[in-house]
Amino acid sequence: MGNRFQVKDRFADGAQYIDGQLRAGTSGRSHTVVDPATGDEVLTYELASTADVDEAVAAARRAFPGWSGATPGERSDALHRLAAVLAEQAEDFAYAESLQCGKPIKLSTEFDVPGTIDNTAFFAGAARHLQGQAAAEYSGDHTSYVRREAIGVVGSIAPWNYPLQMAAWKILPAIAAGNTVVLKPAELTPLTSLMFAQAAKDAGLPDGVINIVTGAGREAGEHLVGHPDVVMTSFTGSTAVGKRVAEIATATVKRLHLELGGKAPFLVFDDADLEAAAHGAVAASLINTGQDCTAATRAYVQRPLHDAFVARVAELMESVRLGDPFAPTTDLGPLVSHAQRDRVAAFVERARAYATVVTGGEIPAGDLAKGAYYRPTLIAGAAQDSEVVQSEIFGPVLVVLPFDTDDEGIELANDTPYGLAASAWSRDVYRAGRATREIKAGCVWVNDHIPIISEMPHGGYKASGFGKDMSAYSFEEYTQVKHVMYDNTAVAEKDWHRTIFGDRP
Repeated sequence: MGNRFQVKDRFADGAQYIDGQLRAGTSGRSHTVVDPATGDEVLTYELASTADVDEAVAAARRAFPGWSGATPGERSDALHRLAAVLAEQAEDFAYAESLQCGKPIKLSTEFDVPGTIDNTAFFAGAARHLQGQAAAEYSGDHTSYVRREAIGVVGSIAPWNYPLQMAAWKILPAIAAGNTVVLKPAELTPLTSLMFAQAAKDAGLPDGVINIVTGAGREAGEHLVGHPDVVMTSFTGSTAVGKRVAEIATATVKRLHLELGGKAPFLVFDDADLEAAAHGAVAASLINTGQDCTAATRAYVQRPLHDAFVARVAELMESVRLGDPFAPTTDLGPLVSHAQRDRVAAFVERARAYATVVTGGEIPAGDLAKGAYYRPTLIAGAAQDSEVVQSEIFGPVLVVLPFDTDDEGIELANDTPYGLAASAWSRDVYRAGRATREIKAGCVWVNDHIPIISEMPHGGYKASGFGKDMSAYSFEEYTQVKHVMYDNTAVAEKDWHRTIFGDRP
């Protein structure tokens, strides 16, 4: 990396971004961002209070008339400028993302940052295409058309696993549609969300359109969700917290978008390319150190390929290089915190009582011991109803189970409460097609697992939530559909009036 900025200097004024300015929180409590690779302090900041949330919402509300009244072309131009600013600052964004999350720099540089720039460019174009149904005379006497209107102030909550991308996924469709936003990032990882808001100011977006409040979930987060001037809540995080968000949002009759947990199946039929499936499984289970709600977590392998698949995946996992996130040769960084590392390790230790840890399952020693590292882990022999198969571990852990018939494989793939993502591996187009139809998930890949693109929607089934991020489908979350109807007859005494008063001639 080149000239890395000094984080403490960059955020010396605080970790709240309200009405175009950085400022300190007023809760009276502080939080420390820690580099999970070393355990070193990165930034200590004051958390947001409910009063800070109120000020951010008020700023967003003030900005709403002007921003929603801008033409689609004006909003599009602003987002194109934002994409250009993000590209100019790409190195700083990649550095900050790896510093606060422990991501390998090659992941931040080649996935998180360019993905966010592309998403911004996509919504710059999509802002011009907020279309309703074509005008027509459906009743015969009236012309009807549909307007799409911005809904108001959106209160969004983003998780710690992809802080930059999740901030963008929340903010971009909302503001492209003319809304204003108050975003609460995770306390662990606020840096790139704040930088995104600053980049928007650099691009000329009006103050108040994007506001960031960095506070505790039970204080700042719940107050944001329940705020009477917030008309919609978009939340990405665990299913357990999502249920709480839904309770609060329902009490105030808000629009709600939830992208929750996942336990993605990786279904390998016996005609699959074994080498492709093994490589795909390792990449898809270890991306972001497994801290990905779409990561492959349950590999179901048809019995003729099962043993060879286990052996090859174990071999590939053992070749993965753990190390300094800023070293270009590092494949796997630490988990986001020591607490998360210990949570993952506890899942694996409990699994030893009923399954086999084929490889991994340990905290590395030596220079890596001070970081939140955990070795890539492969587990075999677990039962379908066991904890490691049913619960979201959110770490570099893949569980492999055999199946016999295609019916059984699809049934097992669907046998969790979640339904966010899945993949099917087969050379048979009919087999793969059946899997895409019958697996209950918001995204089903065929002979791959993980790639996402701005043009396509992302969202889940079942306990994985509802609503879509990315793509033009996300505008369904962030716009109000209004039917407008014009009378074309100029007749004062209309025939239908007689059903209410008077007699027919």
